[in-house]
Amino acid sequence: MRVVYLAPVNHSVALFTEHTMRSANPICPERIRNIRACTFGWIDHNFLHRGFFARLSHEELLLYFFLVTVADKNGVSFYDYARIGLMLQLPAEDYVSARKRLCERGLIAYRDGIFQVLTLPAVAHASPASAPPRGANEFQTLKEILQHVKQ
Repeated sequence: MRVVYLAPVNHSVALFTEHTMRSANPICPERIRNIRACTFGWIDHNFLHRGFFARLSHEELLLYFFLVTVADKNGVSFYDYARIGLMLQLPAEDYVSARKRLCERGLIAYRDGIFQVLTLPAVAHASPASAPPRGANEFQTLKEILQHVKQ
């Protein structure tokens, strides 16, 4: 199956080039991940495609990925701050700030020590601490995304 998408060339909105998305066979077919065999945790592709990955701070990403990893099939977990702080090496104020921003963005719910990872909202909401929104025809390279995560 051939899937074609358009991407800007040299960050110019007017120039586009055609890329072919290829299908790849697994390198280790005996180790294919199976959602039925795991205790749970997954990240929706739309987390990247709707701009959440690019807009979250390093601390927000770290906490979100942790919560996705430890959540049950309903997205629920109940790790306390002491354990999360120790595992993620996050100071208390960074943890509280990241938790608050994730709640404001509609990515998680938090009440009385219980977390729930929520279905993704339709749009990634910007915050002052996040990267500026990009235009509809602008793409980020993986290098740019990873540099943003390291900041």
